[in-house]
Amino acid sequence: MATAKKSSSAARKARIEEMRRAEQARERRNRILTIGASVLVVAALVVGGVFIVKSQDGKKNDTASDTTSSGDGKGHFVTGKDGVRTWTGKLARTHVTGTVNYPMHPPVGGNHNQVWLNCNGDVYTKAVHDENAVHALEHGAVWVTYTDKAKKSDVDKLAAKVKQTPYTLMSPYQNQSSPIELSAWGHQLSVTSADDPKVAKFFETYVQGKQTPEPGASCTGGTM
Repeated sequence: MATAKKSSSAARKARIEEMRRAEQARERRNRILTIGASVLVVAALVVGGVFIVKSQDGKKNDTASDTTSSGDGKGHFVTGKDGVRTWTGKLARTHVTGTVNYPMHPPVGGNHNQVWLNCNGDVYTKAVHDENAVHALEHGAVWVTYTDKAKKSDVDKLAAKVKQTPYTLMSPYQNQSSPIELSAWGHQLSVTSADDPKVAKFFETYVQGKQTPEPGASCTGGTM
């Protein structure tokens, strides 16, 4: 009887020891899996962090908060036989969220806001932001601007023409040398009368003309 009890006790101890070894083995496996998962999580966080930093750096290259230059700083206007002034320097095309110090007024190109000004024959009665208008020029629009020295009859005639012409816009602009200016990307024309035949020629040449950096881009859905 005592022998049987000893045998049963030994068997029980053996089962307990086997269960303990199995439990220890499970714990080791769990620790290994936990460590492995932690390593993967840390690696993912590191890679994700690097990606975010690089993405932010890329965005900073594409979208600056402010800029003091709209090009290479070496440009100037050259006037052709037709009276159109052509900018000789490189005109930057970076999207910015702040203001841009343009070397000419109205500007004919350079860094600009990421939202274009609606230019589907839009006539604005108040001054607009240069940075939005320049984006419209990038899309191939012609921008008509005038000062308070322009005759009302001329303003009315130009407004009528703009309203009938897609990829054009018009707004008052006091900081310009001529009563009436017509601007396209990299090009500008000064006139004193809406009846000047150069006006029609400028529209014909530069509305979606060869100078357009982004031909066919939208002139609607921007800002007004």
